[in-house]
Amino acid sequence: MQKYDLIVIGSGPSGQRAAIQAAKSGKQVALIEKREVLGGACINTGTIPSKTMREAVLHLSGYQYQSIYGINYRVKDRISMADLMFRIQQVIKTEVDVTRAQLARNNVEMINGQASFIDPTHVAVESSRGRVEIEAPFVIIGTGTKPAVSPTVPINGRTIINSDQILTLEEVPKTLIVVGGGVIGVEYTCMFATLGVRVILIERRPRLLEFADAEMVEALSYHLRDVRVTMRLNEEVDSVEDTGHGVVATLNSNKKVSGDALLYAVGRAGNVDELNLPAAGLEADVRGRIAVDADFRTKQPNIFAVGDVIGFPSLASVSMEQGRVAAGRAFGIPLQSRPEYYPYGIYTIPEISFIGKTEEQLTEEDVPYEVGVAYYREIARGQIRGDTTGRLKLIFHRETRLLLGVHIIGEGACELLHIGQAVFALGGTMDYFIDTVFNYPTLAECYKAAAFNGLNKLSRL
Repeated sequence: MQKYDLIVIGSGPSGQRAAIQAAKSGKQVALIEKREVLGGACINTGTIPSKTMREAVLHLSGYQYQSIYGINYRVKDRISMADLMFRIQQVIKTEVDVTRAQLARNNVEMINGQASFIDPTHVAVESSRGRVEIEAPFVIIGTGTKPAVSPTVPINGRTIINSDQILTLEEVPKTLIVVGGGVIGVEYTCMFATLGVRVILIERRPRLLEFADAEMVEALSYHLRDVRVTMRLNEEVDSVEDTGHGVVATLNSNKKVSGDALLYAVGRAGNVDELNLPAAGLEADVRGRIAVDADFRTKQPNIFAVGDVIGFPSLASVSMEQGRVAAGRAFGIPLQSRPEYYPYGIYTIPEISFIGKTEEQLTEEDVPYEVGVAYYREIARGQIRGDTTGRLKLIFHRETRLLLGVHIIGEGACELLHIGQAVFALGGTMDYFIDTVFNYPTLAECYKAAAFNGLNKLSRL
């Protein structure tokens, strides 16, 4: 039986970073992946394909320049799934190659097959080449998630699909029903709407993206309606039928919604069914999530769990950090990580990105705050880029002027946020933005404009 210092199950973002962190500390690491390719859902079906598809949609539709050249401006009149897949496959291949080279460079041993626990320190790996058993004093579970299923939505992989099957569509539908107003559902709603598809978005909650700032979500909702998305909020799907020439969804309010295809994007469940968790003294909840403490340690002291399999926020960037931290904690490596400084990026069209508290949270906590807002349309770079819908909001303490939150909607929001993230993490005040010179013309100037807007309000108090 081969012995290692660490066994990592899953080669997604969390597993990769955990394996590399341990390997860089001189540990012998085995990384188990059940797929034939590395990278997990992130590279193969989730983050990378969806973000690449978004970029292809923006380019081919001419969306970013329609405010300049007119609403009819398009790079290509007829956009097919093949056009989108061409770019996606190129990026996936490169990312898989980069990941494999990085793991090999750090001497991480890669084992292909399905992992299952024999006991807390022994893992069996089954593959077409047979069964092997390996041993390590520490194990990190980073198996990620799979799309959740519902008895009311019969997935058939053709007209009724989940988010992992979106790229198998043979053609771009004329009408698409999206069930689920979470991050995945809203991102794909934006992409298909930008292609000119009539999208009906069904969400059982009263608003989209409940964890995000209400003003940003309201701005996104306005934009969705502007591109002809029909939103059915406070609605649930009772049944879905493939009629042979389309799909019909019946809602709990007795409404019927029809379309060429239906995307079911209501949550994801942890990939734990085949791990034989009871043999390791572990269990998962009804959604396949494994409970962990602040150090990502499960109730079995030598076993850690990281990434989407432990639940919210299920972001690739956060999963990477969780993997790194878990490996550090396992081997007593001094690492610092501050979850309150993790940024959020939602790749809708336009993007939403934020860090820190929302206005709703601060109001509930009775924190005296003020807000400063800058609009892309009032910034030269916003006019040059043709994005006149974006805005940046700074939330700060009314007495100390400390930055409490940054919320952005607009193209480039996920990149632009990092300026505010640095100031926020270093305990900076609004004065930093006032006193700093930003390149001109850039979207970064929004920080200065928003700071002046907010501090001007203080002068009137």
